[in-house]
Amino acid sequence: MSDVEAIGDALTGGVVARAVEPRAGEVSDGHTHEANCLNCGAALAGPFCSACGQHAHVHRTLGAFFHDFAHGVLHFEGKIWRTLPRLVWKPGDLTRRYIEGQRASFVSPVALFLFSVFLMFAVLSATGNTDPTFNGSRDLATQQRTAQAELVQLQKQRSERVAKGKSTARVDKEIADAQQNIEIIQGLREHGISSAVIDKDSTIQTDIPFVKHAFEKAKQNPDLLLYKLKSNSYKWSWAIIPLSVPFVWLLFPFSRRFRVYDHVVFVTYSLAFMMLLVTVAAGLSAIGVSALASVILFIPPIHMYRQLRGAYGVTVWGAVWRTSLLALFAIVVLIGFIFLMVALGVLD
Repeated sequence: MSDVEAIGDALTGGVVARAVEPRAGEVSDGHTHEANCLNCGAALAGPFCSACGQHAHVHRTLGAFFHDFAHGVLHFEGKIWRTLPRLVWKPGDLTRRYIEGQRASFVSPVALFLFSVFLMFAVLSATGNTDPTFNGSRDLATQQRTAQAELVQLQKQRSERVAKGKSTARVDKEIADAQQNIEIIQGLREHGISSAVIDKDSTIQTDIPFVKHAFEKAKQNPDLLLYKLKSNSYKWSWAIIPLSVPFVWLLFPFSRRFRVYDHVVFVTYSLAFMMLLVTVAAGLSAIGVSALASVILFIPPIHMYRQLRGAYGVTVWGAVWRTSLLALFAIVVLIGFIFLMVALGVLD
């Protein structure tokens, strides 16, 4: 996906999020002064129509058009600045408030999730990779230089052991591994990441038709498979929500206090945060701060713990063991989602 497409995706994300998250309470500076709503015709008695909710006064200037465009795409209004800090530091409080009906103050979980998805894929596409700690050719070049330096040291050690009449079996194995590592890195630099997905000369022994077909199709065109995986992940990211909810329900089985709706809100806000976290990590990696990007990836368990504590009101110990299970469930869901994307990629 090109940088232009990536920017388009981010804009699309804002528009889609706006479609499910309409503005409320924005002060209008339009130039019309209607007595009746232009949408439904009801008599106006305030800044909004009491029947359909449309603004009492509409914008009819070029400046107002771009003002609406900025709001619609970027979603920069009061709600986002109240939502993001709580999503980061008090996710459980945000989840509980939204569940209990405090909707006008915060961006809805669906709107935030949609925008986070589009933004994450736009940033990952713009930075040229799908691994937030990996920065393409620069990191590969660094790894190759490091591997070559290690190879030189190993060869020096071998020469010293030969001079002393000692066995070189262990060093020989390490040298062979280092040479193989250098060859792999060089192949990645010359042929791209897809060259590491599957060896075109490899074979698979299986009697399962679907698996054999998938393997042969991937071997023929690994680049196409990777593209389809990325495209399908982009389009089907919403499927992570229904995949995750049953696992969260298992943390509170048969509870009459918490409903499935509570779990859906919890999962959706949590996923939105994780995607924003990946976006930040990818951005930091792109500007050469990969070490900090790696540290950021340790944040999810802490966020899960805080969200569980606040959203469900559990004890410290209750949040700890549930966080451990939730982290395990997250890995299971991710693996299941990847298998689903691979299946879709093969069947397309």
